[in-house]
Amino acid sequence: MKTKILCLLMAGVFMACCKSEKQPVAKAESPLSTPAQFVEWYSTTTAQIEDAAAVAYWKAANSGQKADFDDYAAKSLALKTHHSNKEQFEQIKSWLASDTSLTDIERRVLEVAFLAYQENQVPKEDLEAMVNKLSEIEQTFNTYRATLDGKNYTNNDLLEMLAKETDTAKRQAIWEALKQVGEQVGAKLIELAKIRNAAARKMGFANYWEMAIKSQAHDPQTLLTLFDRLEAETRQPFADMKAELDAELSRRFGIPPEAMMPWHYDNPFFQDAPPNEAINLDVFYAGRTKEDIVELGRKFFEDLGLEFDDIVANSDFFEREGKDQHAFCITLDRGGDVRMLLNIKPTADWMDTMLHESGHAVYYKYIDRSLPYNLREAAHIFTTEAIAMMMGALAKNPTFLIERIGADPAKVEEVRPAILEQRRREQLIFARWAMVMFSFERQLYENPDQNLNSLWWDTVEKFQMLKRPADRNLADWAAKPHFTIAPVYYHNYLLGELLAAQLRGSLAQKLGHTGPTWAMSYSNRPEIGKALIETVFEPGMRYKWEDFVKKATGKPLGPEDYVAEVSKKAD
Repeated sequence: MKTKILCLLMAGVFMACCKSEKQPVAKAESPLSTPAQFVEWYSTTTAQIEDAAAVAYWKAANSGQKADFDDYAAKSLALKTHHSNKEQFEQIKSWLASDTSLTDIERRVLEVAFLAYQENQVPKEDLEAMVNKLSEIEQTFNTYRATLDGKNYTNNDLLEMLAKETDTAKRQAIWEALKQVGEQVGAKLIELAKIRNAAARKMGFANYWEMAIKSQAHDPQTLLTLFDRLEAETRQPFADMKAELDAELSRRFGIPPEAMMPWHYDNPFFQDAPPNEAINLDVFYAGRTKEDIVELGRKFFEDLGLEFDDIVANSDFFEREGKDQHAFCITLDRGGDVRMLLNIKPTADWMDTMLHESGHAVYYKYIDRSLPYNLREAAHIFTTEAIAMMMGALAKNPTFLIERIGADPAKVEEVRPAILEQRRREQLIFARWAMVMFSFERQLYENPDQNLNSLWWDTVEKFQMLKRPADRNLADWAAKPHFTIAPVYYHNYLLGELLAAQLRGSLAQKLGHTGPTWAMSYSNRPEIGKALIETVFEPGMRYKWEDFVKKATGKPLGPEDYVAEVSKKAD
């Protein structure tokens, strides 16, 4: 998740530069006489343009210099322009519809190229309108400071205050301050939704939601059915978990559980589990250095049979002036040059991030490089997220803490139930939050003129089981930046969690592990690395994601394994 959000923020940098008069264009004309000729031309030219953008991004993220970000933005625009050619798009569409002589690989290259071209067919006037409105909203998010008791505060200031405050009235005031930006951007977001809808309809879609979903290689009805199943099967486990959580939190605030309100949770959208004061996983990393975190990650993947030294050599792990403060993984050539950027500290959270980004890295590294260029990518963005999530979660896993971190088994056992329950809470809370985003955005684009303030709380009540504040009719929904910078995307995070659970179940079955999947050892298990290379990494985008999941796990993507993990407390 961390990686994708950052990339989407960088896409915002590109979007802001679209108004520049000097826009680079791809000059090479494509041969459209045969699919084979086009595939060869497309692979070569796309590699040149995309590799240049990746190198520029890496340089900008490390330097922080405006000139480098401008260079990245220009090269990103060149990639967009490369995929905006209407004639090429129509020819690809024609070949896919009627050419029965296509090889499997040619057809797959064209299918993936079709999606890249399709999302760049937005009419120029609509694109400019979107860019202008997007920039206006982003500027408000970047500059707005909420007011509380006559003083201005940043979001981080308010979040820190919320985490510490125990007085209910004060917590409510802080929570309301965190939502103030929604009123500033709500009307503008509705305008942006209408602009996006107009562009989507010109391209033959019912609305922007449908266009975005299909451009991500998803079938809308398949997703709706899957999310309906997941909602039904997590409803009771979530309700039971939340009842226990509310009882705990209500004791902290000195109120009855039934008096719990949205401001009693540390996250203003209740998308993260409140911290459990009984657990401090950093104690297991006491005495470790930031360099140790890198070495622990390197050795772990090496012991899985996954070569990692070259990735470490190319990566940048520690804080530095001007350097990007986030974390991401990138391949500069869809080949051997895979890198990570992190800002590691010797904590459990940074061990999680190290393993998470390393999961992305080994995925990229082991994709079959004999595939055509545009197929040398993860089967879908949620499939690489699945590997990253699966690896990152190990940092807070009792078995991993003992086997890889060297934690005292007796001390781990003392807090094992609390560790596992906190993990279960995190999974359930995030799943129900992702359902809010998925449901609300679909209805937002279906009818942006409806009462969205009321719709938001209808959706929150249904999925998160939070109480609606009395007599509140404000644009609380609009305080979430993702509606602007990452529209119609949250479902991919949850699909990644589903696939991660399914992969854990599949690996456990292959390895003969019969206990709960959290107890399965990954230590010194090269057979795990071998299985991941053969079934997950090497295929790249050779198959549509639905077929990929079946081949990798033996069954279609579904909620069964995920639900099994979160349905009840660990023994």
